Amino acid sequence: MGARSLPFAVVMLLSVPILFSPASAVPTAPPGTDKIVHFGLFAALAVSGLWARSPRLPLAIGLAAYAVGSEILQVTLPLRRSFSLADIAADLFGAAVVFVGSRVLFRRSSPQR
Repeated sequence: MGARSLPFAVVMLLSVPILFSPASAVPTAPPGTDKIVHFGLFAALAVSGLWARSPRLPLAIGLAAYAVGSEILQVTLPLRRSFSLADIAADLFGAAVVFVGSRVLFRRSSPQR
């Protein structure tokens, strides 16, 4: 694994306790905080994945699969957590903001011909 891949590996490892902790270990927080966490986590995964020079389409598909799969596992594993389409939407929105934002920044930084 190259140095550019290390941030992605770290964020992926950090995502495991965030997404798969039992309900009893999830701290109480103001309403909406959970969605901000999901958004930020998947934005960080997208940023670090792009930094690692992962191909965009496989990275996007992988993050979408992880978003859906993590919600399925939350109800399948004995975590006492629930399935949430809103969490999936927050995950996908976080990643999408990064993908779209990186495209816009890339176009602006490219020299005009």
